[in-house]
Amino acid sequence: MNAPILVTGGTGTIGRHVVPLLRAAGHPVRVLSRRGGGPGDDITHVTADLLTGADLEPAVRGVSTVLHLAGGAKGDDRATANLVGAARRAGVTHLTHISVTGADRVPLAWTRSKLDAERAVVDSGIPWTVLRATQVHDLVLSMLAAMTRLPVVPVPGGLRLQPVDAAEVAARLAELTLGEPAGLVPDLAGPETYGIGELLTGYLAASGKRRARLPVRIPGRAGRAYREGANLARPGAATGVRTWAAFLAERAPSRPVA
Repeated sequence: MNAPILVTGGTGTIGRHVVPLLRAAGHPVRVLSRRGGGPGDDITHVTADLLTGADLEPAVRGVSTVLHLAGGAKGDDRATANLVGAARRAGVTHLTHISVTGADRVPLAWTRSKLDAERAVVDSGIPWTVLRATQVHDLVLSMLAAMTRLPVVPVPGGLRLQPVDAAEVAARLAELTLGEPAGLVPDLAGPETYGIGELLTGYLAASGKRRARLPVRIPGRAGRAYREGANLARPGAATGVRTWAAFLAERAPSRPVA
């Protein structure tokens, strides 16, 4: 039998798509989370805390491949360093990691944490693969929903996004995880680029909301980086197929009371 693959963040937006793909390829999957979960067909759940390192040693024991998807608003560098240490001690031979497009170009604390997490993987001594991806559709939808809870929506000038489908990111990650370590591979981005105003217009139309808009300017170096497209994929990146419009038509709330 194939050795189990450990997936951190296996219950998240991308993880929910990745785990069945790994299972379909014939690999038992061990899903790591802070709360655990119920067993499935060759899927086991283990409880560990990446931020503190608690219980990571038993979680990685007997695993040869780790797919690291877990992430948050802060602490990704520390969590990844803890995982890398445990994986190295367990003799893991392939570590695949998801990062974000622009991690090396957007000067924010969040992106610095993502870049430091990448460095922890690269410096781990474990053969590795890193995929940077643009924002998944689900994250963009959540962002727009949060923005439109306000009666007046701030619209950052010059901000563009290149949303990509979570299932397509998952398919690429499964392919990379099951393959040989490949280092830093080309980014994966969505097929189209949108200004934040365009995304907002589409969301408001789909959800039946009406909101006033307030143009704002993102200040400083971060604002300049976003206006220059540092969060967008460079030429040569791979692109997905499913568009934001197709996703929105499926997922947007159906015309609630504004």
